[in-house]
Amino acid sequence: TVTDAPNAVTLPPIKGEIVFDHVRFGYDASRDVLSDISLRIEPGQLVALVGQTGSGKTTLASLVCRFYDVTGGRITVDGYDVRSVTQHSLRSQIGVVLQEPFIFSDTIANNIRYGRPDASMDEVIAAAKLANCHDFIMQLSDGYHTVAHERGSQFSVGQRQLLSIARAVLADPRVIVLDEATSAVDTETERLIQDAFEKLLAAEGSPHGRRTAIVIAHRLSTIRKADQIVVLKEGRIVELGTHQSLVDKPGGYY
Repeated sequence: TVTDAPNAVTLPPIKGEIVFDHVRFGYDASRDVLSDISLRIEPGQLVALVGQTGSGKTTLASLVCRFYDVTGGRITVDGYDVRSVTQHSLRSQIGVVLQEPFIFSDTIANNIRYGRPDASMDEVIAAAKLANCHDFIMQLSDGYHTVAHERGSQFSVGQRQLLSIARAVLADPRVIVLDEATSAVDTETERLIQDAFEKLLAAEGSPHGRRTAIVIAHRLSTIRKADQIVVLKEGRIVELGTHQSLVDKPGGYY
């Protein structure tokens, strides 16, 4: 249902400012999942979305990528309403690392190249090293030329996440949307994922500096480091602040 407007423009290279302006959204007309969301994210900020299951965290993150159109209000990126620009020009500047990444039945190298098909083999390997997946790739029968089974079934959940991070590193987006749920991985893999996240957000080797990041956060370490914590409850922002300011708030929900 999401289509480019007839007069859609190409979104120029962005700095990464994201503004939610009284956003309302429902998957059907009878019930809003998000109500009156107003939020400003500055370029380079790390914003953590926290709240119980069903509070609207994933929906909020999905709207930035324009996987759905808002029911009311608007979302702007660097001042452009996301509905007024082409989907390709918007999404090509956003990297998404999901809880359950999709791996295609293709070579590992081509899976990593997904966001930048013209990348050289050296660039693919550099991204994989940054994302902590080079070592396990080299242990495969054909290394980077190994063909993944359907949905990457020969890899663990953690390995699929690391491949997905390598994809995002290679695409070098200005904005990262991240679901860092790692409940299904062992502690060693979790450490590798955490380290890869840190490098991805810091944009090591990127000329643009730190990326804007919206993280559906489950770990206290990520939440503590966030510039802004958005506390959601039943589709509304109930609190907003840093970890310390929210902890110090008497009787606060956080």
